[in-house]
Amino acid sequence: MIDEPPRRGGLAELAPAPAVILVRPQMGENIGATARAMLNFGLAELRLVAPRDGWPNPAAEAMASGAVAVLEGAKVFATVEDALADIQFALATTARPREMRLPVVSPEIAAADMAARTDQAQRCAFLFGAERSGLENDEILKTDGIISIPVNPAFASLNLAQAVLVVGYEWSRHHAAQSKNIDDATPAPAPKSDFQNLMAQLFSELDDAGYFFPPEKRTVKERNLTVALARAGLTEGEVRTWRGVIKALASKGRNNERAR
Repeated sequence: MIDEPPRRGGLAELAPAPAVILVRPQMGENIGATARAMLNFGLAELRLVAPRDGWPNPAAEAMASGAVAVLEGAKVFATVEDALADIQFALATTARPREMRLPVVSPEIAAADMAARTDQAQRCAFLFGAERSGLENDEILKTDGIISIPVNPAFASLNLAQAVLVVGYEWSRHHAAQSKNIDDATPAPAPKSDFQNLMAQLFSELDDAGYFFPPEKRTVKERNLTVALARAGLTEGEVRTWRGVIKALASKGRNNERAR
């Protein structure tokens, strides 16, 4: 049945699943339709980054068609970085991978990876951009890869809720088939906040060392370094190790300068 009578059921019975993060969503109706698509496929955690019309939004509830519990549990964040702070693995849905150099996967591959990770209790998220403009490059760089939905290249435009529906369907299908296997467990990456702090420390020390020269190449150099380390999927322990390495090298450099 396509349309059932609206119900306000709870979400406690749902299995752990990735969060859905909507970045700068513009219309309450699209947020409501997204909530409905999410609950269809067992996704319940909705995060909103700077919604244009504020939150809560009556238009979203009217469009949710019974998925009001998803809207009631939605959390609002000022920035993508804040929304991803506790997330260990995130994929961005965008039609514009361009020069990102991040892994680009289909919804099917993305969902299979997410299913394995959530079974290992990793905190995961799907990231979706605003209806008109999508995600910015620096927002995509805060994730671990890109989901590319194979649509008609002559008409590649998807409604926000439609994109969530496609990804949610694949998630549900692979999560149902996923069997736990501790021997094949993927080491859990560090939360995004830890990774961003590592990159900030690295960039600060490289800045002091004069690495970002000429200045016009700084953005490209920062992007390449971020992508290279993001691909490694550093664990919390590895992030601490790298921060210690950077600190030690920076301290030695400063001591050498003082000795001259």
